[in-house]
Amino acid sequence: LLLGRKVLCLSNMGDDITMKFRQKLLLIDDNLGTEDVAALKFLCVDLIPLKKLESAQSALDIFQLLMAEEYLNEEDTFLLAELLYRIKCHFLLQKLNYTKERVQEYLPEKGRVSPYRQMLYELAENITSEMLKEIIFLLRDHLPKRQPIISALELLILMEKQGLLTESNVKMLEKICTSVSPDLLETINSYKREKVSRELDVICKLTSLNVLRTNYKHTGKVSVSFNHWEINSGKCNITFFFFFPDRRKGSLPEGNMSAGNQTLTTSLLFNTFIETISFFPLSFLQKLTSYKMDGPKRGFCLVINNVKFDGDLRERRGSCKDAGELERVFTWLGLEVKIYKNQTSKEIEDLMEIWQDSKKHINSDCFICCILSHGDSGAIYGKDGELISIRTIMSYFTAKQCPALAEKPKLFFIQACQGKKIQCPVYVEVDAKVPELPSVQQRISPSESIPEEADFLLGMATIDGFASFRHVDQGTWYIQALCRKLQLLVPRGEDILSILTEVNEDVSRRSASSGKQMPQPAYTLRKKLIFPVPRDPPPS
Repeated sequence: LLLGRKVLCLSNMGDDITMKFRQKLLLIDDNLGTEDVAALKFLCVDLIPLKKLESAQSALDIFQLLMAEEYLNEEDTFLLAELLYRIKCHFLLQKLNYTKERVQEYLPEKGRVSPYRQMLYELAENITSEMLKEIIFLLRDHLPKRQPIISALELLILMEKQGLLTESNVKMLEKICTSVSPDLLETINSYKREKVSRELDVICKLTSLNVLRTNYKHTGKVSVSFNHWEINSGKCNITFFFFFPDRRKGSLPEGNMSAGNQTLTTSLLFNTFIETISFFPLSFLQKLTSYKMDGPKRGFCLVINNVKFDGDLRERRGSCKDAGELERVFTWLGLEVKIYKNQTSKEIEDLMEIWQDSKKHINSDCFICCILSHGDSGAIYGKDGELISIRTIMSYFTAKQCPALAEKPKLFFIQACQGKKIQCPVYVEVDAKVPELPSVQQRISPSESIPEEADFLLGMATIDGFASFRHVDQGTWYIQALCRKLQLLVPRGEDILSILTEVNEDVSRRSASSGKQMPQPAYTLRKKLIFPVPRDPPPS
Protein backbone atom coordinates (compact mmCIF):
# COMPACT_ATOMS: atom_id res chain seq x y z
CA LEU A 1 0.00 0.00 0.00
CA LEU A 2 2.80 2.40 0.93
CA LEU A 3 4.67 1.64 -2.29
CA GLY A 4 1.47 2.20 -4.27
CA ARG A 5 1.02 5.61 -2.62
CA LYS A 6 4.57 6.59 -3.53
CA VAL A 7 4.20 5.51 -7.15
CA LEU A 8 0.94 7.46 -7.42
CA CYS A 9 2.62 10.52 -5.94
CA LEU A 10 5.51 10.32 -8.36
CA SER A 11 3.22 9.79 -11.32
CA ASN A 12 2.10 13.39 -10.95
CA MET A 13 5.61 14.79 -11.25
CA GLY A 14 5.58 15.00 -15.02
CA ASP A 15 5.25 12.74 -18.01
CA ASP A 16 8.79 13.51 -19.14
CA ILE A 17 10.34 11.70 -16.19
CA THR A 18 11.43 8.17 -16.98
CA MET A 19 10.50 5.18 -14.86
CA LYS A 20 14.18 4.61 -14.10
CA PHE A 21 14.49 8.07 -12.61
CA ARG A 22 11.34 7.53 -10.54
CA GLN A 23 12.77 4.30 -9.18
CA LYS A 24 15.92 6.14 -8.09
CA LEU A 25 13.85 8.68 -6.17
CA LEU A 26 11.82 5.89 -4.55
CA LEU A 27 14.97 4.10 -3.43
CA ILE A 28 16.38 7.31 -1.97
CA ASP A 29 13.09 8.06 -0.19
CA ASP A 30 13.04 4.56 1.31
CA ASN A 31 16.43 5.19 2.91
CA LEU A 32 15.65 8.58 4.46
CA GLY A 33 14.22 8.91 7.95
CA THR A 34 12.18 11.65 9.60
CA GLU A 35 15.27 13.61 10.70
CA ASP A 36 16.73 13.38 7.19
CA VAL A 37 13.53 14.82 5.72
CA ALA A 38 13.62 17.68 8.24
CA ALA A 39 17.23 18.40 7.26
CA LEU A 40 16.36 18.40 3.54
CA LYS A 41 13.52 20.84 4.16
CA PHE A 42 15.81 23.16 6.09
CA LEU A 43 18.52 23.17 3.40
CA CYS A 44 15.89 23.99 0.74
CA VAL A 45 14.47 27.03 2.54
CA ASP A 46 16.29 29.46 0.20
CA LEU A 47 15.21 27.55 -2.90
CA ILE A 48 11.52 26.81 -2.29
CA PRO A 49 8.88 29.10 -0.72
CA LEU A 50 8.62 28.27 2.98
CA LYS A 51 4.85 27.87 2.86
CA LYS A 52 5.19 25.07 0.32
CA LEU A 53 8.05 23.43 2.22
CA GLU A 54 6.10 23.35 5.45
CA SER A 55 3.42 21.21 3.81
CA ALA A 56 5.98 18.59 2.71
CA GLN A 57 5.65 15.39 4.72
CA SER A 58 8.17 13.16 2.97
CA ALA A 59 11.29 13.24 0.85
CA LEU A 60 9.10 12.57 -2.18
CA ASP A 61 7.16 15.76 -1.46
CA ILE A 62 10.43 17.70 -1.40
CA PHE A 63 11.58 16.08 -4.65
CA GLN A 64 8.30 17.10 -6.26
CA LEU A 65 8.73 20.70 -5.11
CA LEU A 66 12.30 20.79 -6.44
CA MET A 67 11.13 19.45 -9.78
CA ALA A 68 8.30 21.99 -9.95
CA GLU A 69 10.88 24.75 -9.43
CA GLU A 70 13.10 23.26 -12.18
CA TYR A 71 15.91 22.43 -9.72
CA LEU A 72 15.72 18.67 -10.27
CA ASN A 73 15.20 16.54 -13.34
CA GLU A 74 16.52 13.28 -14.75
CA GLU A 75 19.26 15.12 -16.67
CA ASP A 76 20.45 17.24 -13.73
CA THR A 77 20.43 15.61 -10.31
CA PHE A 78 23.33 17.55 -8.78
CA LEU A 79 21.24 19.57 -6.33
CA LEU A 80 19.82 16.36 -4.86
CA ALA A 81 23.34 14.94 -4.70
CA GLU A 82 24.48 18.09 -2.89
CA LEU A 83 21.63 17.82 -0.38
CA LEU A 84 22.43 14.16 0.33
CA TYR A 85 26.08 15.11 0.75
CA ARG A 86 25.18 17.93 3.16
CA ILE A 87 23.09 15.64 5.38
CA LYS A 88 25.88 13.02 5.24
CA CYS A 89 23.88 10.35 3.41
CA HIS A 90 26.89 9.57 1.25
CA PHE A 91 25.83 5.98 0.64
CA LEU A 92 22.85 7.22 -1.40
CA LEU A 93 25.00 9.21 -3.82
CA GLN A 94 25.64 6.11 -5.90
CA LYS A 95 21.91 6.02 -6.74
CA LEU A 96 22.54 9.26 -8.67
CA ASN A 97 25.87 8.07 -10.13
CA TYR A 98 27.85 10.36 -7.83
CA THR A 99 30.55 9.78 -5.24
CA LYS A 100 31.42 11.91 -2.25
CA GLU A 101 34.62 13.03 -3.96
CA ARG A 102 32.85 13.94 -7.19
CA VAL A 103 30.27 16.06 -5.35
CA GLN A 104 33.07 17.86 -3.50
CA GLU A 105 34.76 18.56 -6.83
CA TYR A 106 31.65 20.16 -8.35
CA LEU A 107 30.43 22.07 -5.28
CA PRO A 108 32.38 25.31 -5.91
CA GLU A 109 30.85 25.61 -9.38
CA LYS A 110 27.42 24.02 -9.02
CA GLY A 111 26.56 24.22 -5.31
CA ARG A 112 23.15 25.80 -4.60
CA VAL A 113 22.94 25.70 -0.79
CA SER A 114 24.13 29.08 0.47
CA PRO A 115 27.04 29.39 2.94
CA TYR A 116 24.58 30.99 5.38
CA ARG A 117 22.24 27.97 5.25
CA GLN A 118 25.22 25.61 5.56
CA MET A 119 26.39 27.49 8.66
CA LEU A 120 22.98 27.25 10.32
CA TYR A 121 22.71 23.55 9.55
CA GLU A 122 26.18 22.85 10.95
CA LEU A 123 25.28 24.84 14.04
CA ALA A 124 22.06 22.89 14.54
CA GLU A 125 24.00 19.63 14.30
CA ASN A 126 26.11 20.72 17.27
CA ILE A 127 23.26 21.94 19.49
CA THR A 128 22.40 19.28 22.06
CA SER A 129 18.96 18.82 23.59
CA GLU A 130 20.14 20.53 26.81
CA MET A 131 21.52 23.49 24.83
CA LEU A 132 18.24 23.72 22.94
CA LYS A 133 16.28 24.01 26.19
CA GLU A 134 18.57 26.80 27.38
CA ILE A 135 18.30 28.68 24.10
CA ILE A 136 14.51 28.46 24.11
CA PHE A 137 14.52 29.79 27.68
CA LEU A 138 16.73 32.74 26.71
CA LEU A 139 14.47 33.57 23.76
CA ARG A 140 11.18 33.09 25.60
CA ASP A 141 10.22 36.75 25.22
CA HIS A 142 10.92 36.75 21.48
CA LEU A 143 9.25 33.53 20.33
CA PRO A 144 5.52 32.74 20.07
CA LYS A 145 4.37 30.64 23.00
CA ARG A 146 1.74 28.77 20.98
CA GLN A 147 4.31 26.92 18.86
CA PRO A 148 6.24 24.05 20.46
CA ILE A 149 9.86 23.64 19.34
CA ILE A 150 11.28 20.13 19.17
CA SER A 151 14.50 20.60 17.20
CA ALA A 152 17.32 23.08 16.62
CA LEU A 153 16.35 23.34 12.96
CA GLU A 154 12.80 24.37 13.89
CA LEU A 155 14.21 26.94 16.31
CA LEU A 156 16.40 28.53 13.64
CA ILE A 157 13.50 28.69 11.17
CA LEU A 158 11.34 30.35 13.85
CA MET A 159 14.09 32.88 14.59
CA GLU A 160 14.19 33.76 10.89
CA LYS A 161 10.41 34.14 10.79
CA GLN A 162 10.56 36.50 13.79
CA GLY A 163 13.29 38.59 12.16
CA LEU A 164 15.83 37.62 14.84
CA LEU A 165 18.17 36.02 12.32
CA THR A 166 19.12 36.95 8.76
CA GLU A 167 22.01 36.32 6.42
CA SER A 168 23.46 39.76 7.20
CA ASN A 169 22.59 39.86 10.91
CA VAL A 170 23.61 36.99 13.20
CA LYS A 171 24.10 39.10 16.33
CA MET A 172 21.25 37.51 18.29
CA LEU A 173 22.55 34.06 17.35
CA GLU A 174 26.04 35.01 18.55
CA LYS A 175 24.64 36.33 21.81
CA ILE A 176 22.75 33.19 22.72
CA CYS A 177 25.64 30.92 21.66
CA THR A 178 27.99 32.91 23.90
CA SER A 179 25.64 32.30 26.83
CA VAL A 180 24.94 28.64 26.16
CA SER A 181 28.19 27.29 24.68
CA PRO A 182 31.00 29.56 23.43
CA ASP A 183 32.31 26.63 21.37
CA LEU A 184 29.38 27.16 19.00
CA LEU A 185 30.73 30.60 18.13
CA GLU A 186 33.50 29.11 16.01
CA THR A 187 30.95 27.97 13.43
CA ILE A 188 29.50 31.49 13.21
CA ASN A 189 32.92 33.17 13.18
CA SER A 190 34.07 30.85 10.41
CA TYR A 191 31.01 31.85 8.36
CA LYS A 192 31.70 35.56 8.96
CA ARG A 193 35.36 35.22 7.96
CA GLU A 194 34.45 33.38 4.77
CA LYS A 195 31.77 35.97 4.00
CA VAL A 196 34.31 38.79 4.32
CA SER A 197 36.83 36.83 2.26
CA ARG A 198 34.30 36.42 -0.56
CA GLU A 199 33.49 40.12 -0.51
CA LEU A 200 37.15 41.08 -0.45
CA ASP A 201 37.92 38.59 -3.19
CA VAL A 202 35.56 40.53 -5.43
CA ILE A 203 37.29 43.79 -4.46
CA CYS A 204 40.70 42.28 -5.07
CA LYS A 205 39.70 41.46 -8.64
CA LEU A 206 38.86 45.07 -9.40
CA THR A 207 41.58 46.92 -11.24
CA SER A 208 40.16 50.34 -10.43
CA LEU A 209 37.27 52.04 -8.70
CA ASN A 210 35.69 53.15 -11.95
CA VAL A 211 32.24 52.77 -10.45
CA LEU A 212 32.98 55.67 -8.10
CA ARG A 213 34.02 58.15 -10.77
CA THR A 214 30.53 59.46 -11.41
CA ASN A 215 28.56 62.60 -10.62
CA TYR A 216 25.70 61.58 -8.35
CA LYS A 217 23.22 64.28 -9.27
CA HIS A 218 20.12 62.24 -8.49
CA THR A 219 21.05 61.86 -4.82
CA GLY A 220 22.48 65.35 -4.53
CA LYS A 221 26.00 66.51 -5.39
CA VAL A 222 28.60 64.59 -3.44
CA SER A 223 32.27 65.42 -3.18
CA VAL A 224 34.57 63.53 -0.90
CA SER A 225 37.92 63.55 0.78
CA PHE A 226 39.58 60.24 1.57
CA ASN A 227 42.26 58.45 3.49
CA HIS A 228 43.41 54.91 2.96
CA TRP A 229 44.85 52.03 4.88
CA GLU A 230 47.14 49.56 3.25
CA ILE A 231 48.06 46.14 4.50
CA ASN A 232 50.65 43.85 3.02
CA SER A 233 50.28 40.40 4.50
CA GLY A 234 52.59 38.71 2.03
CA LYS A 235 49.63 36.93 0.45
CA CYS A 236 47.29 39.76 -0.42
CA ASN A 237 48.04 43.42 -0.86
CA ILE A 238 44.84 45.46 -0.51
CA THR A 239 44.31 49.18 -0.29
CA PHE A 240 41.12 50.20 1.54
CA PHE A 241 39.67 53.59 0.76
CA PHE A 242 37.62 55.39 3.41
CA PHE A 243 35.41 58.04 1.90
CA PHE A 244 34.07 60.94 3.95
CA PRO A 245 31.59 63.60 2.76
CA ASP A 246 33.26 66.93 2.07
CA ARG A 247 31.53 70.24 1.36
CA ARG A 248 34.21 71.30 -1.07
CA LYS A 249 33.44 70.81 -4.74
CA GLY A 250 35.54 68.31 -6.59
CA SER A 251 35.63 64.96 -8.29
CA LEU A 252 36.12 61.60 -6.70
CA PRO A 253 39.76 60.51 -6.43
CA GLU A 254 41.13 57.65 -8.40
CA GLY A 255 42.35 54.53 -6.68
CA ASN A 256 42.96 50.89 -7.20
CA MET A 257 43.07 47.63 -5.32
CA SER A 258 45.28 44.77 -6.34
CA ALA A 259 46.01 41.30 -5.06
CA GLY A 260 49.09 39.26 -5.77
CA ASN A 261 47.19 36.18 -4.71
CA GLN A 262 43.42 35.81 -4.27
CA THR A 263 43.88 33.63 -1.18
CA LEU A 264 43.47 35.86 1.88
CA THR A 265 45.65 35.36 4.92
CA THR A 266 44.26 34.27 8.26
CA SER A 267 46.94 36.00 10.29
CA LEU A 268 45.92 37.68 13.53
CA LEU A 269 46.82 41.10 12.17
CA PHE A 270 44.70 40.67 9.07
CA ASN A 271 41.70 39.23 10.93
CA THR A 272 41.82 42.04 13.50
CA PHE A 273 41.98 44.57 10.68
CA ILE A 274 39.05 42.97 8.87
CA GLU A 275 36.89 42.74 11.99
CA THR A 276 37.47 46.42 12.61
CA ILE A 277 36.80 48.03 9.25
CA SER A 278 35.55 45.69 6.53
CA PHE A 279 31.80 46.01 6.95
CA PHE A 280 31.75 49.82 7.15
CA PRO A 281 33.35 50.65 3.80
CA LEU A 282 31.50 47.91 1.93
CA SER A 283 28.08 49.06 3.12
CA PHE A 284 29.02 52.71 2.66
CA LEU A 285 30.25 52.16 -0.89
CA GLN A 286 27.08 50.24 -1.71
CA LYS A 287 24.94 53.12 -0.50
CA LEU A 288 27.08 55.66 -2.34
CA THR A 289 26.86 53.76 -5.62
CA SER A 290 23.14 52.87 -5.53
CA TYR A 291 20.20 54.66 -7.08
CA LYS A 292 18.00 56.60 -4.69
CA MET A 293 14.96 54.41 -3.94
CA ASP A 294 13.33 56.14 -0.98
CA GLY A 295 11.12 58.72 -2.70
CA PRO A 296 7.39 59.32 -2.05
CA LYS A 297 6.54 56.81 -4.82
CA ARG A 298 8.38 53.78 -6.10
CA GLY A 299 7.04 54.40 -9.59
CA PHE A 300 4.87 52.86 -12.30
CA CYS A 301 5.12 49.46 -13.96
CA LEU A 302 3.42 49.02 -17.33
CA VAL A 303 2.59 45.50 -18.49
CA ILE A 304 1.60 45.20 -22.16
CA ASN A 305 0.23 41.70 -22.65
CA ASN A 306 -0.50 40.76 -26.25
CA VAL A 307 -2.29 37.40 -26.31
CA LYS A 308 -4.46 37.39 -29.43
CA PHE A 309 -3.37 38.71 -32.81
CA ASP A 310 -4.84 39.53 -36.17
CA GLY A 311 -3.75 37.52 -39.19
CA ASP A 312 -1.36 34.59 -38.97
CA LEU A 313 0.18 35.22 -35.53
CA ARG A 314 -0.68 32.51 -33.01
CA GLU A 315 -2.49 33.13 -29.76
CA ARG A 316 0.06 33.34 -26.91
CA ARG A 317 -1.53 30.92 -24.47
CA GLY A 318 -0.04 31.12 -20.99
CA SER A 319 0.84 34.81 -21.30
CA CYS A 320 -1.86 35.87 -18.81
CA LYS A 321 -0.04 33.74 -16.22
CA ASP A 322 3.05 35.90 -16.81
CA ALA A 323 1.07 39.16 -16.63
CA GLY A 324 -0.55 38.14 -13.35
CA GLU A 325 2.78 37.14 -11.83
CA LEU A 326 4.40 40.43 -12.90
CA GLU A 327 1.51 42.37 -11.38
CA ARG A 328 1.82 40.54 -8.04
CA VAL A 329 5.60 40.85 -7.79
CA PHE A 330 5.97 44.48 -8.82
CA THR A 331 3.01 45.51 -6.66
CA TRP A 332 4.82 43.78 -3.79
CA LEU A 333 7.92 45.82 -4.64
CA GLY A 334 5.88 49.01 -4.24
CA LEU A 335 5.14 49.92 -7.86
CA GLU A 336 1.76 50.90 -9.24
CA VAL A 337 1.07 48.34 -11.97
CA LYS A 338 -0.98 49.12 -15.07
CA ILE A 339 -1.91 46.27 -17.44
CA TYR A 340 -2.81 46.77 -21.10
CA LYS A 341 -3.99 43.81 -23.16
CA ASN A 342 -3.88 43.18 -26.91
CA GLN A 343 -2.43 46.48 -28.12
CA THR A 344 -1.73 47.32 -31.77
CA SER A 345 1.64 48.80 -32.67
CA LYS A 346 0.01 52.25 -32.92
CA GLU A 347 -1.69 51.80 -29.54
CA ILE A 348 1.66 50.84 -27.99
CA GLU A 349 3.22 54.04 -29.33
CA ASP A 350 0.24 56.04 -28.05
CA LEU A 351 0.68 54.46 -24.61
CA MET A 352 4.36 55.38 -24.57
CA GLU A 353 3.46 58.95 -25.46
CA ILE A 354 0.90 59.10 -22.64
CA TRP A 355 3.31 57.67 -20.07
CA GLN A 356 6.22 59.90 -21.03
CA ASP A 357 4.28 62.75 -19.40
CA SER A 358 6.70 64.00 -16.75
CA LYS A 359 3.93 64.86 -14.30
CA LYS A 360 3.37 61.14 -13.73
CA HIS A 361 6.99 60.54 -12.67
CA ILE A 362 7.98 63.63 -10.65
CA ASN A 363 7.96 61.81 -7.28
CA SER A 364 8.91 58.36 -8.61
CA ASP A 365 12.11 56.43 -7.97
CA CYS A 366 12.05 54.45 -11.22
CA PHE A 367 10.00 53.31 -14.21
CA ILE A 368 9.41 49.76 -15.45
CA CYS A 369 7.82 48.52 -18.66
CA CYS A 370 7.19 44.83 -19.43
CA ILE A 371 6.11 43.75 -22.91
CA LEU A 372 4.80 40.25 -23.58
CA SER A 373 4.28 39.53 -27.27
CA HIS A 374 5.58 37.86 -30.40
CA GLY A 375 8.74 39.43 -31.77
CA ASP A 376 11.48 39.61 -34.34
CA SER A 377 15.04 40.90 -34.25
CA GLY A 378 15.06 44.12 -32.23
CA ALA A 379 11.28 44.54 -32.37
CA ILE A 380 7.96 43.29 -31.03
CA TYR A 381 4.64 42.73 -32.76
CA GLY A 382 1.47 44.65 -32.04
CA LYS A 383 -1.89 42.91 -32.05
CA ASP A 384 -2.29 44.04 -35.68
CA GLY A 385 0.82 42.11 -36.76
CA GLU A 386 2.87 45.28 -37.31
CA LEU A 387 6.37 45.55 -35.84
CA ILE A 388 7.54 48.34 -33.55
CA SER A 389 11.22 48.57 -32.66
CA ILE A 390 12.28 48.23 -29.04
CA ARG A 391 14.52 51.26 -29.45
CA THR A 392 11.53 53.38 -30.48
CA ILE A 393 9.61 52.27 -27.39
CA MET A 394 12.48 53.09 -25.05
CA SER A 395 13.26 56.42 -26.70
CA TYR A 396 10.09 57.94 -25.27
CA PHE A 397 11.73 57.93 -21.82
CA THR A 398 15.06 59.59 -22.49
CA ALA A 399 15.99 62.57 -20.32
CA LYS A 400 15.02 64.93 -23.13
CA GLN A 401 11.63 63.33 -23.76
CA CYS A 402 10.79 62.67 -20.10
CA PRO A 403 12.81 65.02 -17.84
CA ALA A 404 11.18 63.71 -14.63
CA LEU A 405 12.89 60.35 -15.20
CA ALA A 406 16.32 61.85 -15.85
CA GLU A 407 19.03 60.05 -13.87
CA LYS A 408 16.46 57.55 -12.57
CA PRO A 409 16.57 53.86 -13.55
CA LYS A 410 14.30 52.86 -16.43
CA LEU A 411 13.82 49.10 -16.80
CA PHE A 412 12.34 47.32 -19.82
CA PHE A 413 11.68 43.57 -19.81
CA ILE A 414 10.82 42.07 -23.21
CA GLN A 415 9.32 38.59 -23.45
CA ALA A 416 9.34 37.88 -27.19
CA CYS A 417 11.22 35.80 -29.70
CA GLN A 418 14.03 37.55 -31.53
CA GLY A 419 14.40 35.12 -34.41
CA LYS A 420 12.92 32.32 -36.49
CA LYS A 421 10.17 29.94 -35.51
CA ILE A 422 11.21 26.66 -33.84
CA GLN A 423 9.22 23.47 -34.04
CA CYS A 424 8.23 22.56 -30.45
CA PRO A 425 6.15 19.93 -28.66
CA VAL A 426 2.47 20.72 -28.25
CA TYR A 427 2.92 21.81 -24.63
CA VAL A 428 5.66 24.31 -25.52
CA GLU A 429 5.23 27.06 -28.09
CA VAL A 430 7.52 29.81 -29.30
CA ASP A 431 6.86 33.54 -29.35
CA ALA A 432 7.70 33.79 -33.04
CA LYS A 433 5.68 34.62 -36.12
CA VAL A 434 3.93 31.71 -37.88
CA PRO A 435 4.33 31.13 -40.73
CA GLU A 436 7.86 32.42 -41.10
CA LEU A 437 8.00 35.87 -42.65
CA PRO A 438 11.12 37.82 -43.64
CA SER A 439 12.32 40.31 -41.04
CA VAL A 440 11.62 43.95 -41.86
CA GLN A 441 14.98 45.00 -40.51
CA GLN A 442 18.51 43.77 -39.92
CA ARG A 443 19.29 42.01 -36.68
CA ILE A 444 19.74 44.35 -33.76
CA SER A 445 21.58 43.50 -30.57
CA PRO A 446 20.07 44.50 -27.19
CA SER A 447 22.82 47.06 -26.67
CA GLU A 448 21.85 48.73 -29.96
CA SER A 449 18.23 48.93 -28.82
CA ILE A 450 19.07 51.04 -25.77
CA PRO A 451 19.01 54.82 -26.18
CA GLU A 452 22.48 56.32 -26.11
CA GLU A 453 22.28 57.72 -22.59
CA ALA A 454 22.56 56.49 -19.02
CA ASP A 455 20.16 54.76 -16.63
CA PHE A 456 18.46 52.28 -18.98
CA LEU A 457 18.22 48.50 -18.58
CA LEU A 458 16.83 46.15 -21.21
CA GLY A 459 16.15 42.57 -20.19
CA MET A 460 15.58 40.33 -23.20
CA ALA A 461 14.12 36.86 -22.88
CA THR A 462 16.52 35.53 -25.51
CA ILE A 463 19.54 36.50 -27.56
CA ASP A 464 19.12 37.95 -31.04
CA GLY A 465 18.10 35.46 -33.71
CA PHE A 466 16.64 32.87 -31.35
CA ALA A 467 13.25 31.83 -30.01
CA SER A 468 12.01 31.97 -26.43
CA PHE A 469 9.80 29.33 -24.86
CA ARG A 470 6.35 29.62 -23.33
CA HIS A 471 4.39 26.93 -21.48
CA VAL A 472 0.73 27.14 -22.44
CA ASP A 473 -0.35 26.85 -18.79
CA GLN A 474 2.63 27.92 -16.67
CA GLY A 475 3.83 30.92 -18.69
CA THR A 476 7.24 31.73 -20.16
CA TRP A 477 10.54 30.48 -18.80
CA TYR A 478 11.99 33.98 -18.64
CA ILE A 479 9.18 35.89 -16.91
CA GLN A 480 8.51 33.12 -14.40
CA ALA A 481 12.23 32.93 -13.53
CA LEU A 482 12.40 36.73 -13.25
CA CYS A 483 9.48 36.83 -10.82
CA ARG A 484 10.85 33.95 -8.72
CA LYS A 485 14.31 35.47 -8.45
CA LEU A 486 12.94 38.91 -7.53
CA GLN A 487 10.94 37.35 -4.70
CA LEU A 488 13.92 35.33 -3.50
CA LEU A 489 16.77 37.83 -3.87
CA VAL A 490 15.27 41.28 -3.20
CA PRO A 491 14.85 40.38 0.51
CA ARG A 492 18.58 39.51 0.52
CA GLY A 493 19.54 42.97 -0.75
CA GLU A 494 20.75 41.82 -4.18
CA ASP A 495 20.94 44.40 -6.98
CA ILE A 496 19.02 43.99 -10.24
CA LEU A 497 22.03 42.92 -12.32
CA SER A 498 22.89 40.16 -9.84
CA ILE A 499 19.26 39.06 -9.95
CA LEU A 500 19.26 38.97 -13.76
CA THR A 501 22.44 36.88 -13.68
CA GLU A 502 20.54 34.37 -11.53
CA VAL A 503 17.67 34.52 -14.03
CA ASN A 504 20.12 33.69 -16.82
CA GLU A 505 21.42 30.73 -14.85
CA ASP A 506 17.89 29.52 -14.09
CA VAL A 507 16.60 29.74 -17.67
CA SER A 508 19.78 28.27 -19.17
CA ARG A 509 19.30 25.13 -17.07
CA ARG A 510 15.92 24.43 -18.62
CA SER A 511 15.46 22.49 -21.81
CA ALA A 512 12.73 21.44 -24.20
CA SER A 513 13.03 18.68 -26.74
CA SER A 514 13.61 21.35 -29.39
CA GLY A 515 16.32 23.32 -27.65
CA LYS A 516 17.33 25.69 -24.90
CA GLN A 517 17.12 29.41 -24.18
CA MET A 518 19.57 32.09 -23.03
CA PRO A 519 18.30 35.50 -21.84
CA GLN A 520 20.40 38.60 -22.41
CA PRO A 521 20.39 41.82 -20.40
CA ALA A 522 21.94 45.05 -21.70
CA TYR A 523 22.22 48.24 -19.72
CA THR A 524 23.63 51.73 -19.30
CA LEU A 525 22.98 51.87 -15.56
CA ARG A 526 25.53 53.99 -13.68
CA LYS A 527 24.86 52.61 -10.22
CA LYS A 528 23.43 49.59 -8.50
CA LEU A 529 19.66 49.30 -8.48
CA ILE A 530 18.56 47.74 -5.20
CA PHE A 531 14.85 47.54 -4.45
CA PRO A 532 14.01 48.26 -0.79
CA VAL A 533 12.92 45.10 1.03
CA PRO A 534 9.09 45.12 1.26
CA ARG A 535 7.49 44.76 4.68
CA ASP A 536 5.10 42.08 3.46
CA PRO A 537 6.30 38.57 2.62
CA PRO A 538 6.71 37.72 -1.08
CA PRO A 539 3.49 36.79 -2.89
CA SER A 540 3.06 33.02 -3.08
